[in-house]
Amino acid sequence: MYDLVSLGKAARQASMKLRTSDTNTRNAALCAIAASLRENMPEILEANRLDLATARAAGIRSVMIDRLTLNADRIRGIADAAEEVSRLADPIGVIDMGTTRPNGLQILKTRVPIGVVAMIFEARPNVTVDAAVLCLKSGNACILRGGKEAFATNRALARLMREAVEKSGLPADSIGLVEDTSHETAERLMKLNGYIDVLIPRGSARLIRSVVENATVPVIETGAGNCHMYVDRAADLGMAVEIVDNGKTQRPSVCNALETVLVHRDVATEFLPMMKARLDLHNVELRGCERTCQILRSIKRASEEDWATEYNDFILAVKIVDSLDEAIAHIAAYSTGHSDGIVTNDLAASRRFTAEVDSAAVYVNASTRFTDGGEFGLGAEIGISTQKLHARGPMGLSDLTSIKYIVTGDGQIRS
Repeated sequence: MYDLVSLGKAARQASMKLRTSDTNTRNAALCAIAASLRENMPEILEANRLDLATARAAGIRSVMIDRLTLNADRIRGIADAAEEVSRLADPIGVIDMGTTRPNGLQILKTRVPIGVVAMIFEARPNVTVDAAVLCLKSGNACILRGGKEAFATNRALARLMREAVEKSGLPADSIGLVEDTSHETAERLMKLNGYIDVLIPRGSARLIRSVVENATVPVIETGAGNCHMYVDRAADLGMAVEIVDNGKTQRPSVCNALETVLVHRDVATEFLPMMKARLDLHNVELRGCERTCQILRSIKRASEEDWATEYNDFILAVKIVDSLDEAIAHIAAYSTGHSDGIVTNDLAASRRFTAEVDSAAVYVNASTRFTDGGEFGLGAEIGISTQKLHARGPMGLSDLTSIKYIVTGDGQIRS
């Protein structure tokens, strides 16, 4: 049986040292990680090549292969992101509130590390580095459990990061990797109470649901992305085509990609052929409602299941709606609360949409692909939370902190 308890103990010990580490030391560790990734690129690429060969032999879809793939540019981008995080303000020690009570007590509400952050995620090796970097910067130790598809890559990345961190004067165990990708070990990790302060799942709806249903440690739920774009009757249709194309085809396997387009009936006859012509360039399969199929006669009829599906593929569901009310109601019924948007030149419609659509990110005249920590100016992100407690939306440094009250007196006692 894989020894998770020892991994948890080591992470807990490391978190105690990280809690009192200074900003400069943590920043130096992040820069050392970035330098190591660049210097050891051949080793990382060779490990990734092994993972890709295994994935292709297993028949994994091409869009998922894209998520798994590293190349020189992507590794440089990951290293650059680590350095960018080092330049961000340190969230630890930030004073959210300070007050002096009538009895003379001075109360400070300050930001402190959470402690040990665990992550269970799937075939995106960049997450291995992003998570470690964000945890280090915010003074947290991390335990990472990636998917079997990226095992060799994750092991290479974790080893390089641990070495870089240790050379910078911080514990190597600040970064721990679960080197057993079995479901049994993952379920035991979900129950590692006493060692893990919070667990963040990142991946498919099935993975997230499994963690939420089985974990006994606290969980921050990062949601699957069944993202919508509503093309309003007052939309600039050329703009709408560009936004839908980008949202669906730039990287269809990521959680902020579009899965459903809703189109107002007044512009459907003009817009739908425009949209299809553009998406045909990428061989996107359209699945439409009955009215959509009457306009686009060659496409497949959508089922009830399609409205609730995160495809992570070159597939898009399309529905004609009679009103803004119907669009908002559809989103309320089927959205996962990740990212949803409207294309319109009607200010009143945009204000209603942003007020009534209850998602972590709501867009007006822009692609949902921007729901990303880097694009939001947060540096790398550890995940995109679709719950409302503690954190919501792209989770950056401040979301990896907790609160401590420091109360200073001069002998006060309570009567």
